[in-house]
Amino acid sequence: MSFTLAIVGRPNVGKSTLFNRLVGKRLALVDDQPGVTRDLREGAARLGDIKFTVVDTAGLEEATDESLQGRMRALTERAVGMADVCLFMIDARAGVLPADEVFADILRKKSAHVILAANKGEGKAADGGVLEAYSLGLGEPIRLSAEHGEGMSDLLSILTPIADDFAKRDQDHEAEVDADVEDGERVISRERPLQIAVVGRPNAGKSTLINQILGEERLLTGPEAGITRDAISLAFDWEDTPVRMFDTAGMRKKAKVQDKIEKLSVSDGLRAVKFAEVVVVLLDVEIPFEQQDLRIADLAEREGRSVVIAVNKWDIEDEKQDKLKELKEEFARLLPQLRGAPLITVSAKTGRGMDRLREAILWAHKVWNTRIPTAPLNEWLKDMISSHPPPAPGGRRIKLKFITQAKTRPPGFVVKCSYPDKLPDSYKRYLVNGLREDFDMPGTPIRLYFRGQGDENPYKNRKKSTPSRLRKHLDKKPHGE
Repeated sequence: MSFTLAIVGRPNVGKSTLFNRLVGKRLALVDDQPGVTRDLREGAARLGDIKFTVVDTAGLEEATDESLQGRMRALTERAVGMADVCLFMIDARAGVLPADEVFADILRKKSAHVILAANKGEGKAADGGVLEAYSLGLGEPIRLSAEHGEGMSDLLSILTPIADDFAKRDQDHEAEVDADVEDGERVISRERPLQIAVVGRPNAGKSTLINQILGEERLLTGPEAGITRDAISLAFDWEDTPVRMFDTAGMRKKAKVQDKIEKLSVSDGLRAVKFAEVVVVLLDVEIPFEQQDLRIADLAEREGRSVVIAVNKWDIEDEKQDKLKELKEEFARLLPQLRGAPLITVSAKTGRGMDRLREAILWAHKVWNTRIPTAPLNEWLKDMISSHPPPAPGGRRIKLKFITQAKTRPPGFVVKCSYPDKLPDSYKRYLVNGLREDFDMPGTPIRLYFRGQGDENPYKNRKKSTPSRLRKHLDKKPHGE
C-alpha cells in the first residue's frame, strides 16, 4: 500500500458509505442512524490506478471525557495522527455546523494532507452547503456523492500526486534485492547504505537499541509498550559503515490487536521488512521465542531477507551461561529454516554487545550476497547424488544433471533435472542443507528452483501421424491380390 487515507467527520455524514465504495465491498455497516461506526475499520482501497489503505473512523463527537463518545473521539484523533492523508467530510445538505469548524481546527494541526469533501452533494439542495465549506479554510471542497459515486474523478486527481510522492519515497528507500549474479558485488556506500530493520514484539527495546547505537536520544522510549507507531528511518554511519535503520512498531498476535489503529503500525513495520537487507529480530530475554517472535522471524525468511536474532535485556539475566545454552537449543528447534543465523545477546540499556551485533549484521549481509562459481557447484552436486541418490517414483529415477547460481540477495540456484514436479520436498531440503553447510551459508534464505531439461524428448508432444509418402505406399494393393 502506498499511503493511508483516514475518512473523518461528524456522525452520519457518509464516511462508511465512501469507505465501502473505495474498498469495493460492504465491509462497514451503513445506516441512517448516527454513530453506527464505533471502531476503526481498515481496508485495501483502489481508485483508478492507485492503491492505498483507507480507514473508516467513528464520527467526531465534541465529548472529551471517558464516556463512550469521548473514547471514540480519542480513537479517531489517533487515526488522524497516524494517517498520511485525511479526508474531512461534511454534509453538504446540512451545511457547515459549529462542530465542523471545531474539527477543522483539529485537522489543520494534526494532519499534513487534508482533503475537504462535501458529501451528499447531488442536486441543487447541496449548492449552499458546498459554498459554505470554503469558510473552513481547508481549500476548495470536492463535491461528492458517496452513495451514487459522483465526484470520484475529482478525488482521484487530488490523490494521484500524493500516491506518486509516496511511491517515490518507497523507491528511494527500497533496497536492491533478489539481484542477478551478473549485477556485480553489492558495495555499501553513502548512496546505497546498508538497510537494517529492527523488528519484534512491543516493549522489546527496539527504540532503546537504536538510541544506544546512535549515541543519542533520537527516538521516544519509555516503559509503556507500543510507543512507536511509525516505521522511522534513520540514516547514519555505524563505525564507518553507512546504514539506514528502520525502527518499527511492536508486532503483537492478531488476536490481541483490539485497537485497529495498531494494524496501521504493523503494516508499516512489514513494509520496512521488505525494504531491508538485514532484519534484526529483537527478543526479550525474559520471554524469548514466543509465537509472535517466531512468526516475525519466519516472515523475514519468507521475504528472503538475512536475519540476525538479538536477545535484549541481557544485563538483567543472572544465569547467563545456562540461559545462553537454552536460547541456542530453542533457536535450533523452533526456527530450523534459519539454522546457523547469528544469535547475539545485547543490552540496549547499557550498550553491551553492540560491537558483536554490528559484526553479526555485516557477516549476515555478506553471506546473503554469496556467489558460487558453476564448476564447484556441479562437483558438489555429484557428491550429493552419490551420497544420497534421488528417488525413483514409478520406477523412473529422477536425474539431477546440472546446477548453477542464478540470483543473489538471497542466493538462488537452478537445477536442471528430469521430472522436476516429482522431486519430494525432503530431497529439496537435503540439497538446501548441503548448500548451507558445504558453501558456508548458514542462516541465510536459500532459494532452489528445479527445471526440466526442455530438450529431453522433442517428439513428446508431437501428434502421431503417418507420413504422406508412407501412407500412399500402404494404400497400394500388393501384387497378386
